[in-house]
Amino acid sequence: MRIVVALGGNALAKRGQPMTAEMLRYNIRSSVVALGDLARDNEVVITHGNGPQVGLLALQGLAYNVVPPYPLDILVAQSQGMIGYPLQQELSNELGDDREVVTILTTTQVYANDPDFADPTKAVGPLYTESEAHSVEQLYGWQTKPDGSGFRRVVPSPKPVRILESSAIAALLDSGRVVICVGGGGVPVTIEGGISTGVEAVVDKDLASAELAVELGADTLLILTDGDYVIENWGEPTARAIAQVSPEILEKMSFSAGTMAPKVAAAIMVANAGGRAFIGPLDRVPEMLAGTIGTQVRQGILGGIVYAV
Repeated sequence: MRIVVALGGNALAKRGQPMTAEMLRYNIRSSVVALGDLARDNEVVITHGNGPQVGLLALQGLAYNVVPPYPLDILVAQSQGMIGYPLQQELSNELGDDREVVTILTTTQVYANDPDFADPTKAVGPLYTESEAHSVEQLYGWQTKPDGSGFRRVVPSPKPVRILESSAIAALLDSGRVVICVGGGGVPVTIEGGISTGVEAVVDKDLASAELAVELGADTLLILTDGDYVIENWGEPTARAIAQVSPEILEKMSFSAGTMAPKVAAAIMVANAGGRAFIGPLDRVPEMLAGTIGTQVRQGILGGIVYAV
């Protein structure tokens, strides 16, 4: 099978952990164990988020005020190396001589008139208290919004239009490589008159991964997170875990804009293109593919939806 694996933020940086290089590598090393067998037996592309890391890079850049801070598109490119290098190294260590692993710097086309530029929604960087959030807004001119128990900086997150390196990624897959790409959703660029220009934004990793899966003709998209299922009516007495669902049914439901909604939209995109998508736990990939855990989204579900027992 040709599989796109989208690693969630929990695979790289868990809430409350210090954002050190050692902790990043520790989390990556724990994650690749679950991906080794999958990569040995299938054509595998691995994508990953970068929200905490790109926010950290922005904060580090502010500490050196001799030059203006670097724009987000360059920071996203920087984060692709920051995360891609240890991910490539640790997965190579896990696979040994079975497969060569390569990381490719990836750019994602977006539209300059995307409405998210006017109403930023993508959370990046560390978690702040309310008073800390007010301080960074005043100090740096950032926008912050509530995120769980605190606040985080938010930046524009335009929808992906096209993954510009998809043909190169396909060629690498055809040659037997495992490919790490679309880091942080890809470096966001607009294209006008054939000229590519970076923009201040961070593309959602799950939506970009779905776009890549469609462009590659992938059979499966795995969206790996820290939950066992997609939950209908989350937080309400009527909440139910979804085991299988058709895209037509799923797109009528509503989910949290900052967390589950992009994952659901990505799964719907792949299912509508004739593939299948799974949303579920990183450490139980074989069970997800076997249908014993996680939420599977595809066409042809009898009755449209099946709930987990």
